[in-house]
Amino acid sequence: MIISAVADTHAALWHLFDDARLSAAAEGFINEAAAARRKIAISTISLAEVVYLIEKNRLPSSAYDELTQVLADPEHVFTEAVFTAAIVQAMRQVPRDEVPDMPDRMVAATAVYFDVPVISRDRRIRAASLKTIW
Repeated sequence: MIISAVADTHAALWHLFDDARLSAAAEGFINEAAAARRKIAISTISLAEVVYLIEKNRLPSSAYDELTQVLADPEHVFTEAVFTAAIVQAMRQVPRDEVPDMPDRMVAATAVYFDVPVISRDRRIRAASLKTIW
């Protein structure tokens, strides 16, 4: 399996729900990856973040089920990147002063681990010393 990028929570959801807030560059990259049968990783922390956002009434209650359904589909472009000790080790390469938010740092570390860009609108991630797509 070839991982092309790691999408942050919002980028993944915006693609999944065809939300106009997803940039054209991000949407194009995801679509090209899908056409080439490459994968875009979604960190396990994104699943936890979706639960949190549902509980805060910022996402519909179906969002978690819809995201887990696509992650279970081996044909879908999105695949889960389980948060492992190796990714924790990669976190040491993501400076906390550049990406201070823990979930964002976990997503960034996942991209560092796979040596791929992060698909994110987050200004802190995009300003960090990371490869990004937006």
